[in-house]
Amino acid sequence: MEKQVDVAIIGAGTAGLNAQSQVKKAGKSFLLINGGHWGTTCARVGCMPSKAFIQVADDFHRREIFDRHGIQGEQEMKLDLNESLEHVRDMRDIFVDRVEGSTTDEMPDDQKLEGYATFIDATSVQVGDTIVRAKSFVIATGTRPIVPEAWKKFGDRILTTDELFEQDSLPNSMAVIGLGVIGLELGQSLARKGVKVTGVEAGARIASLSDDVAHAVTLELMRKEFDIWLGVKATLQEEGAQIRVNAGSQSVLVDKVLVAIGRKPNLDNLGLDKLDLALDDHGLPVFDPRSMQLGDLPIYIAGDVNGSRQILHEAGDEGKIAGYNAARNASFKFKRKTPLAITFCDPNIANIGASWSELKDNPNVVVGEMRMGPVGRALIMGKNKGVMRVYVDKTTAAVLGATLVSVKAENVAHLLAWAIQRGLSVYEILRLPFYHPVIEEALQACFYDVLKKLEIKSSAKILELEEITR
Repeated sequence: MEKQVDVAIIGAGTAGLNAQSQVKKAGKSFLLINGGHWGTTCARVGCMPSKAFIQVADDFHRREIFDRHGIQGEQEMKLDLNESLEHVRDMRDIFVDRVEGSTTDEMPDDQKLEGYATFIDATSVQVGDTIVRAKSFVIATGTRPIVPEAWKKFGDRILTTDELFEQDSLPNSMAVIGLGVIGLELGQSLARKGVKVTGVEAGARIASLSDDVAHAVTLELMRKEFDIWLGVKATLQEEGAQIRVNAGSQSVLVDKVLVAIGRKPNLDNLGLDKLDLALDDHGLPVFDPRSMQLGDLPIYIAGDVNGSRQILHEAGDEGKIAGYNAARNASFKFKRKTPLAITFCDPNIANIGASWSELKDNPNVVVGEMRMGPVGRALIMGKNKGVMRVYVDKTTAAVLGATLVSVKAENVAHLLAWAIQRGLSVYEILRLPFYHPVIEEALQACFYDVLKKLEIKSSAKILELEEITR
């Protein structure tokens, strides 16, 4: 059996669905090919169930400061793990149903095909017994959690985010291997739900923080909630019904292990070896991040599968770019948005714009800093811990990037991303309103801190009320 369309989209996640919307707008015929579950990684096993999981943990943890507010009875509060996990799944199902209901469920059968695609050549793929021929293709097959082969023998004692939210309850003790964004978020949440957690990170840093000050602050705060071992690789061995986790000279016995060491692009069985593709150092296809095109082939790659910006809003943008170009068999290049990444631990961690690793050797970069301790709004909330750091070009007063470790950093980070993308200078930002008392005042303090370090001096006054000339 054969099908002929203008564009074949492989993968029905965030990137694939955004690509499909662009192809549809262009009036081109398309086929959405998907193997496994329909719906996005975010809704099913990623962003949304994890945030529901984190919210329960944060709400329960809040009881620890009730006594200082005069609220009594916190010692009697209990967390029903079964009920809370059922709540997480209920929330997850709502988000999955919304995605499927508004996209794939409404699509005619002749526009979607279930199965796994393998390239025959640059103009056709095989899906089961069907050959699909297309003028162009979008690869948006996503990723899957990495689990070392040697660890799979431990069966259901090894968990990833694919299995964690399906648990009926939680064990007494767990090791979290890998303390990037996912590992740190879930490690803290598990600890706040009463699980004895040991976090193991083979690298020297948690949450991929390149800013030394921000990393030191974050590490100190996280270590108050659960044990963290850095710079050591974990090995596992069976010990009765439990698992012995060894890392250097350190060892712990746990009931289960959450593996959060990264995700592998789903490229294995696509038959890319049949195409003339250049590969990078990680064995991934080389592509243009502004057009999403693979070389000069009529094939575009979008979303987590390309190993670049593995974040939902970036996957959506990449899907739109790939779909736009695939519908036109073109290589139009698009300007990408200011980088924005948020870790939803407590306090939030946010990286905006250029990272400190990109800027630290630039002699023209100066830093404005504000510790959260004395910030009034944060103090009232009982959340006055962390630090904000902004990176500024001292010769132009342009804001280049920032690292935030702060309550409500998920909100403040957006203000910074917008300011950077709009090209606002420090002087222009300080002429904008800052309410009192709010967390954003800490950001204002960062910019006042950096003022004295700037070489350029603005002719415009920074006043609470600017002069009106008649």
